[in-house]
Amino acid sequence: MTLQLTVPDMACSACATTITNAVMAIDPTAKVEADPKTKQVHIETQKPDLEVKQSIAAAGYTVA
Repeated sequence: MTLQLTVPDMACSACATTITNAVMAIDPTAKVEADPKTKQVHIETQKPDLEVKQSIAAAGYTVA
C-alpha cells in the first residue's frame, strides 16, 4: 500500500529522519520518503494507514 501524508509540522531533515524512524519501527521493510520543504511523506508499507499515522503522531508530529 502506498500512502501520501501531509505532516505540517515537519520543519527540517531531522524531523524527516524522526518520521522515517517511527514508520520503520513498525514496518522495517517500509520505504519512506519525507520532504520537509513540501511537508509530504510518501510511504510504501504493508501496515494499515491508521497504524502508520499513529506511529507518526507518537513521534510528536501531526498528520493532516
